[in-house]
Amino acid sequence: MHKSLRIAAATAACALAGGALYGAGAATAGQSTANSTHEPYNIGLLVKDIDTYYGTTADSSGKYQASPTSPYAKDLARIDADAKRYIDKAARKAHHRGEKPAVVFDIDDTLLLSLDYEKRYNYTYDSATWNDYVNRADRPEVFGSPELVRYATSKGVAVFYNSGLSEAQRPGAVENLKKVGADVNLDPGHMFLKDKANPPAYLSGCATPGTWTCSTVQYKSGTRKHIEDLGYEIIANFGDQYSDLEGGYADRTYKLPNPTYFVS
Repeated sequence: MHKSLRIAAATAACALAGGALYGAGAATAGQSTANSTHEPYNIGLLVKDIDTYYGTTADSSGKYQASPTSPYAKDLARIDADAKRYIDKAARKAHHRGEKPAVVFDIDDTLLLSLDYEKRYNYTYDSATWNDYVNRADRPEVFGSPELVRYATSKGVAVFYNSGLSEAQRPGAVENLKKVGADVNLDPGHMFLKDKANPPAYLSGCATPGTWTCSTVQYKSGTRKHIEDLGYEIIANFGDQYSDLEGGYADRTYKLPNPTYFVS
């Protein structure tokens, strides 16, 4: 996962700690740049706002955890409740039409929470430390998201994953998803990860073996198009970044809150 514009681009999200932007429903217009026309938000206050939003505390092992009673958790609960109502209705309609409904989930900070990594490394990104963190496979769930995966399955909806994690990080991702209860369709035919050395043919417009020029939106939307080309109707797409959601090939999008980094 390439993370860019982390703290600077988080400002607008943290200013909405009460959850106005992240209420249940489809994503709003995407944010593509930080606001640089005036003095930036004070970084010390920004970190305090992030901690307040997550209800961040360190557990007995020193790992940073989000609180299940935090504003973050409450925003997620509203989103999940709306999503379940929608999935139930959309699945019934799709089955009636003879369609194969599907939902697509991002992984990082959509299903698996990376708050401990963000706090521990002061909201910066390093590929080596990130890779070690992913491969430890001990991230907690994003509150309610694994349950949403299971709910979709119970309604006869196929579950797919569309992640910026690399192919080499697949074992850690699979192990971690199993630990949090999202043990659904974790095979390579349903979990799509970045394979820059041998990209799939459906991304040939921006990726060839050894050459990867795909933006996040190109990669994610191209993968969703591939899923629909397999005969599925994507009724909902879930992600914590606007770039997870843009580019089409989903009937509805759900933006999950993440004020700690921004992926363009």
